[in-house]
Amino acid sequence: MFFKWLKRYMPRSLYARAALILVVPIVALQIVVSVVFIKRDLEDVTVQMTATIQREFELLRQVADAATDQQAALVQMGPLLQPLNMQARFLPPGAPLPEDQFSLIEFSGRVVREELQKTFPGFLAARFPADRTVQVYFGSAHGLMELSFDRRRVTAAAPHQLIVTMLLFGFLMMLISFLYMRNQLRPIKRLANAAEAFGRGRAVPYSPAGALEVRAAGSAFLDMRARLERQIEQRTLMLSGVSHDLRTPLTRMKLELAMLDEEHAAPMLRDVDEMQALLDAFLDFSRGATVSEPEPVDPQDLVRTIISDWQRQDKQVALGEMSGTGEVMLRRQPLRRAVENLISNAVRYGSQARVSVALTDRSMRIRVEDDGPGIPAGQRGDAIRPFTRLDPARNQDRGSGVGLGLAIVADIARAHGGTLRLGESTDLGGLKADIVIAR
Repeated sequence: MFFKWLKRYMPRSLYARAALILVVPIVALQIVVSVVFIKRDLEDVTVQMTATIQREFELLRQVADAATDQQAALVQMGPLLQPLNMQARFLPPGAPLPEDQFSLIEFSGRVVREELQKTFPGFLAARFPADRTVQVYFGSAHGLMELSFDRRRVTAAAPHQLIVTMLLFGFLMMLISFLYMRNQLRPIKRLANAAEAFGRGRAVPYSPAGALEVRAAGSAFLDMRARLERQIEQRTLMLSGVSHDLRTPLTRMKLELAMLDEEHAAPMLRDVDEMQALLDAFLDFSRGATVSEPEPVDPQDLVRTIISDWQRQDKQVALGEMSGTGEVMLRRQPLRRAVENLISNAVRYGSQARVSVALTDRSMRIRVEDDGPGIPAGQRGDAIRPFTRLDPARNQDRGSGVGLGLAIVADIARAHGGTLRLGESTDLGGLKADIVIAR
């Protein structure tokens, strides 16, 4: 459960994940080393130095207690204070009791105070001001005494040096690792960009580079791309050739039927016209989206033009909601053919159609809705397969097609790196077809 919750906040890109894998161990190691150094080495050194200076405090208090008064005590401690690098004084009678003084980041001073509280009877307070001196207050036979000395007597001279050095070199090593990692991930990113471009119908120049595994993946991608391009070319040539060769006998049949009696030739002419329409569908499917290169296109202007053309044919095609602005890299003619196929299906199986466009920062959606019988949810996957006809579920009175209309739309959408989604129109009650393409 915890890992599922954590997964939502993990980075998505390969570079960010690799950076996280690199940074987390280094930061964790620095934290562990810093804590161990502070809690063990630095604390042990401070305790040992405190134990040493505590014995000096005991000696000075014994000398002071043996004197007759405060002045005599200071005189007798004088020969000892100079070699110990300390200064001593007695607090005046009635002076407020001193209190501890530490900064927020003071660690050694707190260790000194705790150690003196445990081992030095009469200890009252310790102060660690910013001037690098220490004042320790304790009781004696003649009153409260203050001893001042250099902070280096009880703490390490520069305890932060190890931590600063570790952080500095850790940052330097992370920077070098980031630069090296970036160079190692660049070939993977180039391979991903080439694969993404090919998925959207564009072949960008690419040559394998990087580590052996990345080179192997790049070479496999090039082989796969070449095979797919050959298969697409062979499919296009085959369908184009078959369709083109069938046009000649169809043309001859039309000429021969035109010489017959109109009443007897009418049924056969309808059959020939239907065969001609089927051949045109074959050609459209064979061409797919490979007849043009992507260019900046305003999808809203394109849809308005298409609707205007259909309205001139007295078709009930309405313009729906238009949201967002901007241009998208599209193949104009294939996309126009896809939208027209959807509108043709809409007016064929229904009485009216509505087309809307929605643009966001990340995607473009062209929606065509109708008021026809729609397609059952269980058959929508089959509806976009080539040569699949679902007329029994739709409307047999409107004629039968070859089953390539939605397949052509889906093929064009995939060539743009998008998809065709079928659903039910909530407003019109018929089929809802969405062409969704990433920007």
